[in-house]
Amino acid sequence: MSMTDPIADLLTRIRNAHLAKKDRLDIPASKVKLEVCRLLKDEGFISNYNLLEATPCNQVRVFLRYDQQGQPAIQRIERVSRPGRRVYRGADDIKPVLNGLGVGIISTSKGLLTDTQAREQRVGGEFLCQIW
Repeated sequence: MSMTDPIADLLTRIRNAHLAKKDRLDIPASKVKLEVCRLLKDEGFISNYNLLEATPCNQVRVFLRYDQQGQPAIQRIERVSRPGRRVYRGADDIKPVLNGLGVGIISTSKGLLTDTQAREQRVGGEFLCQIW
């Protein structure tokens, strides 16, 4: 099976692991996935992640986060721009996700940024996904 959308695969695996109440999951590594994990950690949606050097391919281990009641830190995670329908936003068109309660991840010329960082740095790009 060839992977046409590795970002959607990452988001789906996180969503499924939350539904199964897992505390961690392993996914095939890529630079983009590592950057998405870095932003999710910075924004407090996952507790941690690390790169596992392995043969035949490296893995990213993602440690999921839950509150005291056992509710996942991620209520909803969805892909915006897909291979079949790319979604681009200029710096002025990037709106806060859920009035600032959520986070949008945007692929810009300066790397992956949250919607807030992209607005601050006045750069637009491909709107990859949104999380809240």
